[in-house]
Amino acid sequence: MWVLCLWPLALLLLWAGRGDLTANPISFITNWLGDWALRILLVSLALTPLRLVTGMAWQMPLRRLLGLFAFFYVGLHFSVWLAVDHFFDWRQMGTDIVKRPYITVGMAALVCLIPLAATSTTGMIKRLGAPTWRRLHRLAYAAALLASVHFLWLAKVGRVEQYVYAGALAVVLGVRLWFAGHRFVRSRIAHAREAS
Repeated sequence: MWVLCLWPLALLLLWAGRGDLTANPISFITNWLGDWALRILLVSLALTPLRLVTGMAWQMPLRRLLGLFAFFYVGLHFSVWLAVDHFFDWRQMGTDIVKRPYITVGMAALVCLIPLAATSTTGMIKRLGAPTWRRLHRLAYAAALLASVHFLWLAKVGRVEQYVYAGALAVVLGVRLWFAGHRFVRSRIAHAREAS
């Protein structure tokens, strides 16, 4: 999994070494890192629905690693925008965040992921308690939703990837909601039987 997740970065470094980063290298690097951040985040969120649908559980220990790699790529994506695209021009960045909605939601997605990365250790799970930790880590869904909107608003006319990612997120959320609703109905029926 480490090899698979580092492969996009290795490719990027290879292309940079060859000078093959297109005519607009900053835009290419930013988009490449952002695309992979969203892809890895969606894969991490798809693991639980996969277990719910198929009953397979071998993939579940990979969620935390994939989530951290998603944050890693988001951090690189943001760092290129911060250091290369804007050269630490805080005033211009602040203006962009306020005036450009796709940047606003992108920053919101990053903010959602920060506490998840900070609490990803086993020690933090013990400190927070498993129920609190699980509730906090539902922010990953908010981050994915915001990231999908960020991509939808940013993508140029003629691209289709943004719709594929939004559709994948809709399926992941739909499966989770379906099973959550099913559990709720079963618990209400069981409670009603006990009461009667």
